[in-house]
Amino acid sequence: MLSQTEALDQLRTLLPTGSTVRTILRHVSRSGMSRSISLVYVDPAGAVHDLDYLAVCAGVAKLDRQHGGLKVGGCGMDMGYALVYSLSRTLYPHGHPCTGRTSDGPRGVKGCPSNDHSNGDRVWRKGKMHSDGGYALNHAWL
Repeated sequence: MLSQTEALDQLRTLLPTGSTVRTILRHVSRSGMSRSISLVYVDPAGAVHDLDYLAVCAGVAKLDRQHGGLKVGGCGMDMGYALVYSLSRTLYPHGHPCTGRTSDGPRGVKGCPSNDHSNGDRVWRKGKMHSDGGYALNHAWL
């Protein structure tokens, strides 16, 4: 098993700020209070990376050996998003640099995923530090 430091280094190399981590729902308990969710990253070259092992080594969540994926407890919100937020917060505990803004997104604008921009900060300057590292990564379901 990798050390936590090695896993974090590998994840930071693989997932720069602004990357999209995709989630796969593997199992939902009968009570609906826990789930098994896998983390997947598709790099720009099209290669698919299973992040479950690295996330376990980094201390993000525990592995669900019976159903595959990571054990996530709770309900009432998007638990895939919560898992990616937790991964992002683990990778960037002291915040993350702004990725800037471009105009080639699906709604005309895309760029830095930080919630600071939704909460009044209209400065989209690359390299500006955001305080919450949980928004460094984007989330999408597969």
